[in-house]
Amino acid sequence: MNRRNALKLGMSAVAGLYLSPLLGQSDLFAAPVFKSGFEPNWDSLSKYQVPDWFRDAKFGIWAHWGPQCEPEAGDWYGRGMYEEGSRQYKIHVEKYGHPSKFGFKDVINVWKADKWNPDELVSLYKKAGARYFLAMANHHDNLDLYDSKFQPNWNSTKMGPNKDIIAGWESAARKHGLPFAVSVHAAHAWNWFDTSQGADKSGPLAGIPYDGNLTKADGTGKWWEGLNPQELYAQNHPLSEATSGNKSINSQWDWGDGASIPTSDYIEKFHDRTIDLIDKYNPDLVYFDDTALPFWPISDAGLRIAAHLYNKSLKKNKTVQTVVTGKILNEQQRKSMVWDIEKGQSNAIEPLPWQTDTCIGHWHYDREVYNNKRYKSAKTVIHTLIDVVSKNGNLMLNIPVRGDGSIDELERAIVEEIGLWMKVNGESIYGTRPWKIFGEGPQQESASALSAQGFNEGKGKPYTSEDIRFAKKGKQLFATVMTWPESNSVLIKSLGKQAGYYTKSIKQVKLISTGQNLQFIQKDNGLEVLFPNQKPELVYGNVLEINS
Repeated sequence: MNRRNALKLGMSAVAGLYLSPLLGQSDLFAAPVFKSGFEPNWDSLSKYQVPDWFRDAKFGIWAHWGPQCEPEAGDWYGRGMYEEGSRQYKIHVEKYGHPSKFGFKDVINVWKADKWNPDELVSLYKKAGARYFLAMANHHDNLDLYDSKFQPNWNSTKMGPNKDIIAGWESAARKHGLPFAVSVHAAHAWNWFDTSQGADKSGPLAGIPYDGNLTKADGTGKWWEGLNPQELYAQNHPLSEATSGNKSINSQWDWGDGASIPTSDYIEKFHDRTIDLIDKYNPDLVYFDDTALPFWPISDAGLRIAAHLYNKSLKKNKTVQTVVTGKILNEQQRKSMVWDIEKGQSNAIEPLPWQTDTCIGHWHYDREVYNNKRYKSAKTVIHTLIDVVSKNGNLMLNIPVRGDGSIDELERAIVEEIGLWMKVNGESIYGTRPWKIFGEGPQQESASALSAQGFNEGKGKPYTSEDIRFAKKGKQLFATVMTWPESNSVLIKSLGKQAGYYTKSIKQVKLISTGQNLQFIQKDNGLEVLFPNQKPELVYGNVLEINS
C-alpha cells in the first residue's frame, strides 16, 4: 500500500487511532493496554500456544455453504455473475435474468435451504472420522448466516431461508461432541463486489448499470422495499486503481497494489459483526480468509478480534483453547495463530501446527462437477490427510452443499468411504505427532512449491508403494505405505540399520487395518516387509505399526 492510499484512510482508520503510513511495523498502532492476557498486537499474540485438542484432531469437515450455492454454479458466483460473458454471467441471465434487474440480493431472496438437516450431516461427518466441524458464517457476498446484531437486515434470519444457519450447525456439532468452528470471509466484500458497479459493454442492455449501486430509495414497490442494498454490496465508493478482475483482486488481498481502502465505519462494522458472532456462538476455531488477519495491515481490527477470542477462552478455561487461522503468515504471525494453507501442503515438517483446507469439488456447489463426476476420490483425500499429518498439519475438507442444504449421492459415497478407512486406520492419525522425518519416496521429489496462500496440491506425481509417510504416538511408530505393493513386499529405506533413524531392533510389524502381524527383515539398506496375499477392502494408505 502506498503513502497516498494510507493517507486516504487517515487518522480515523482504527477507532480514532493514528495510522502510520509505515505499514507492517510492530509499533504501527498505539493500541490500548488490556489487563487481560492478550493485547491486540503481534508481540502479545505471539505468546499463543496451539491447544492440544486441535493438534490431536487432525481431520475436520467444512460446510462452505451460503446463498452462492443456490445457483449451483461454483465459486465466487456473486462476483462472477456481474462479469459480462463469463460462464456464471451466462448461467445467471438464463436462469434468473439480467443482473441489472435480478442481482445477487435477489439470489439471496430465492435461497430457501428447504432440505437442510444439520444434525444428519454432522452425524455423517462424525462417522466419517471428522474431529471438528467448520461452518461458514459469511462469505465475500457479505450476508451473515446468523442472527447478526450489526447486520440486522442482510442476514439469513431475516431473508432467504429465514433461519439461523450458524445456530443450527452449532447445535448439531455440540450434540455430536465435535469442536465447532466458523469461517469469516466478509472483510473483502468492499472490493469483491466491485463488479456489481458495472454494466454490459455490448448487447441490448449495454450501458444499463447492474444493481450494485442501488440504495434504499430505489426499493419502492420491490420485495426489498425499506432495505438498503448498500448494507450488503458496500459499493458507495470509488473502484480500486487497478483494473477490476480476479487477477487484480487477488493481488489486492492484503489491501495493497492500488486497492480501494475501506472506510473506518466499514472496518468497525465488520469488527462488531465478528465479535457478535464469537460471543453468541462461542466457536472453538475462527477461520479467516485473509492475509494474516482481516484488514491487516491497514487496521488493527483483526488483531482486536483475535485478542478478544483468546482472552474470552483464557477467562473461561485458564488456558487458551481456541484457534484462529490465517494465510500467508510471517514467522511472528505463525506463532500468533495457525497458518492455513489453501489447497496445498507444506513440503517439510513444520515446527508449528498448521492446517490445509481443500474441497472435493469447488468451494461452492457446482452442478457441472457433479454431472461430470469430477470430485476428488476418497483415496486422494486420504493420501492428502496422511501426508499432511506426517508434516505436523491438519486437514480441513469441504464437502460442497447444494443450495437446498443437501449433499448429492456421489459426495455421500466419498464421505462414507473416508469413514471406512478412518474406522480401521484412524489410530495412525488422531493424536499423533511428526517423527524424525515425514517420509520417503518419489512423490515428494516431484512436489511443487507453495504459491501465494497455497495452491500446490495435485501437482506432483501420484503416490506409489515406494511412498511412505511416518507419524508417531508415544512409543508407537506408524509407517504408511501409500498404495498396495504389486510385488507384495516393500522396502522402507528410512528404517534400515544404516539410515540411523530407528536405532532399536524391530520386533513386530503389524498391518493395522487387519491386525495381521507381517513378516519382515531389517536390513542395512531398509526394512523389507512382506504383505499378505489377501488384500483388505481398501488398498491405499496401508498403515504399518512398527514396534521394538
